[in-house]
Amino acid sequence: MKKVVIADHHPVTRKGASILLDSTNEYTIVGKVARGSELLKCLEEERPDILILELNIPEINGFHALRSIREEFPKTRIAIFSSHPEEIYALRSIKSGAAGYISKTSSSEEFLQAIKRIALGGIYLNDELTAAFSNHSVNDNTIVGRYKKLSAREIEVLNLLSNGKRNKDIASLLEINEKTVSTYKTRLLKKLNVTSLAELINQARMFQFN
Repeated sequence: MKKVVIADHHPVTRKGASILLDSTNEYTIVGKVARGSELLKCLEEERPDILILELNIPEINGFHALRSIREEFPKTRIAIFSSHPEEIYALRSIKSGAAGYISKTSSSEEFLQAIKRIALGGIYLNDELTAAFSNHSVNDNTIVGRYKKLSAREIEVLNLLSNGKRNKDIASLLEINEKTVSTYKTRLLKKLNVTSLAELINQARMFQFN
């Protein structure tokens, strides 16, 4: 049986995912955690086969943390289970080391299919999302089109800005200097076609980055 750790700050989500996985008799839940410090301790102790991770749990810094976990625990396959917009976050998650992206709007059947594919060594993105990313007719001038052009690091900076972090805080969290943070902010303003930080943050919150 595959060992699984569930990391999510919502108790109902942790319990629901656990019940679904237990129903298959294919997985053993070895940890359920709500914050980053608990997660790292659990990963170190349990060395699970699969980590089901919500990117926004406290003490976790999105894609930066995802890459770090992937590097430190290379044998653990990571499934992102999130309410963030799939068209923006899914491919960034895969590029940052996740083995799959599962939306919290997915059905129970889809959730289990996704985890099984990941457990067997595959990569999971739902069919609609795969088709959408293959569709070259998407208008790059739409808000979604512009967000798709952002790099994983730009999305990290935007996420932290939308949570009220200052340049100094962001630099510390992402282990970069403040000048680099300023450069990312300038790029974000240009790429998202906005003229102020307030407008940038408002647009980010439309896409649930906070």
